[in-house]
Amino acid sequence: QRRSLAPSQLAKRKAGDEEEEEEEEDWHPPTSRKRQKAVSETESGECYRSPFRKPLAQLTNRPHCLDSSQHEAFIRSILSKPFKVPIPNYKGPLGLRALGIKRAGPRSPLHDPFEEGALVLYEPPVLSAHDQLKIDKEKAPVHVVVDPVLSRVLRPHQREGVKFLWDCVTSRRIPGSHGCIMADEMGLGKTLQCITLMWTLLRQSPDCKPEIEKAVVVSPSSLVRNWYNEVEKWLGGRIQPLAIDGGSKEEIDRKLVGFMNQRGLRVPSPILIISYETFRLHAEVLQKGSVGLVICDEGHRLKNSENQTYQALNSLNTPRRVLISGTPIQNDLLEYFSLVHFVNSGILGTAQEFKRHFEMPILKGRDADASEAERHKGEERLKELISIVNRCLIRRTSDILSKYLPVKIEQVVCCRLTPLQAELYKNFLKQAKPVEELKEGKISVSSLSSITSLKKLCNHPALIHNKCVEEEEGFMGALDLFPAGYSTKSVEPQLSGKMLVLDYILAVTKSTSNDKVVLVSNYTQTLDLFEKLCRSRRYLYVRLDGTMSIKKRAKIVERFNSPSSPEFIFMLSSKAGGCGLNLIGANRLVMFDPDWNPANDEQAMARVWRDGQKKMCYIYRLLSTGTIEEKIFQRQTHKKALSSCVVDEEQDVERHFSLGELKELFTLNETTTSDTHDKIKCRRCVNGHQVRPPPEGTDCTSDLSQWNHCADKQGLQDSVLKAAWDAAVTFTFHHHSHEEQRGIP
Repeated sequence: QRRSLAPSQLAKRKAGDEEEEEEEEDWHPPTSRKRQKAVSETESGECYRSPFRKPLAQLTNRPHCLDSSQHEAFIRSILSKPFKVPIPNYKGPLGLRALGIKRAGPRSPLHDPFEEGALVLYEPPVLSAHDQLKIDKEKAPVHVVVDPVLSRVLRPHQREGVKFLWDCVTSRRIPGSHGCIMADEMGLGKTLQCITLMWTLLRQSPDCKPEIEKAVVVSPSSLVRNWYNEVEKWLGGRIQPLAIDGGSKEEIDRKLVGFMNQRGLRVPSPILIISYETFRLHAEVLQKGSVGLVICDEGHRLKNSENQTYQALNSLNTPRRVLISGTPIQNDLLEYFSLVHFVNSGILGTAQEFKRHFEMPILKGRDADASEAERHKGEERLKELISIVNRCLIRRTSDILSKYLPVKIEQVVCCRLTPLQAELYKNFLKQAKPVEELKEGKISVSSLSSITSLKKLCNHPALIHNKCVEEEEGFMGALDLFPAGYSTKSVEPQLSGKMLVLDYILAVTKSTSNDKVVLVSNYTQTLDLFEKLCRSRRYLYVRLDGTMSIKKRAKIVERFNSPSSPEFIFMLSSKAGGCGLNLIGANRLVMFDPDWNPANDEQAMARVWRDGQKKMCYIYRLLSTGTIEEKIFQRQTHKKALSSCVVDEEQDVERHFSLGELKELFTLNETTTSDTHDKIKCRRCVNGHQVRPPPEGTDCTSDLSQWNHCADKQGLQDSVLKAAWDAAVTFTFHHHSHEEQRGIP
């Protein structure tokens, strides 16, 4: 029989044999198995040991009792050994976080300046061999190289922009001045360029240490969360910004005090993102310390040097100031002076000196009625102004985007008034008599109210129905002109020329494509009408206006941009969300009413044609034919021509309108297809018909500084607008962006 050779079984069998031999001896109480095993091993004097176990060796080298001095010397000898990386044969650099160990050898840049694609912002001067022997290695300047994580994603124009910004804020372009204006047009990546600048300044400098400790980003409230997301997106958690987009006064003060008290090379939250409103209310806390850099997004908010926000920011203790604005000139040159003065105080003198030396001669020279001497003097002062400002202002137009974005087609659509609108318009001009007041040089509250009333009437008669009911000035007896049984509870598109065209555009877009549409208006009352129209047509929509919280704005924008979202329409108040929002989920945008400030319209219309857009974009600017809206559009053209000369440095910009013509606001021209087209004296039209291309021998330059051609129904390429033509459209100005590069005929 096979028997187990396990140690426990051998011991058991041996114990059993011994028990049999002692059966005849006296009885003893039974013992446990472990006890039996121990007894048997003791009695036999043998113990089985596994060959895999080593016997425990008794320590014989016990230390002798040392006195305290010997013990301390022994411990010091252990601790004095240099730190070694506990990896066999490790020879790599210790990096920045090497337990406080200082790097041996000469200074070196944070990133390799000779790596392929490296963006070098600063290169130390080349030294001769003799100078290299004399220079102190601990004080030698090093290369400043943009982090490869960012330089790999920067486009060529963005690399140029980062270099320009760094040169300005480090006082290398203008000695003694540390500010600049980033005036790139919308969609060129101004945010990414400024994030790259901040990250570089926070981590390195020619002196081999950070250039700044902290930076503050001030933006409109709707963009605070967007800035936070952009920092997270591009830096991938390498830095933790502090974004303040709400909370009680005590809570915000506590966060700001904590931010300002941060010191040292490794500040936990070195970037503060805050809205203009919050900054103004808590400026005292931020003014108690110093900040390395301040960035003002949508900086045209600082166009008035007298407002509280401007003064609060101007008193911030920081020399380095970057102002971001795609539209630095909006209304006049004095606003332009305020922006330049904020970033680099004194380079244009005082406000009075600027007005006398630059503004007055330039504006006189730009007027259509200017003499030859005035034009010559204006051009000279303009060149002088450009030469000064260009040292601290960088401006690239959206033409650069032709390589990256699809074609954008922008169309100004002139819509005739309905009979009801025309009667109400003429009735108002007869009763209110705003023309007489303007001729007398009076600009009263009633004049401004008249402008607002006429603009609302052009949108839809429902917006002035209450004034007709109350028989306010200009609307006496106007209620009788409305259809019998009319009610404002339901929208009636057929009563407004523009609303009728909009209804057609939405219906054709919905039925023939999967495109989404952004509707923009200056009035929340007009957005209310859009809502009624969408409910009656069963269009899914979202709405963003001034009543919506900042956090909720970011959520609905993200949801609308998702390809799987069912929303067809995004309603946007130009006052609340016209700046900075990215609405690439839509590729059609309708600008329902114009604003006096062309920058507001430009900002709103740039929401869809941005990085990430994959579809061809269509922009529709609706104007009521022969009304105050065309006058506003003409005024915009005049202001944009001034901006083109000063900011874009364009030559031979047309002088389309005299100041006298622009004051003719309160008229109604019912006989024209487009009052604007009549005034620009278009040379592309033959016998009243619009042709494209222009006939031989005619001037091919753009008559309106920006529009490629005029179009009638046959000349339209946009099938959506062509379908809506018969509703109320009388005329369109047509503008293709980058059509030559994309092969569009």
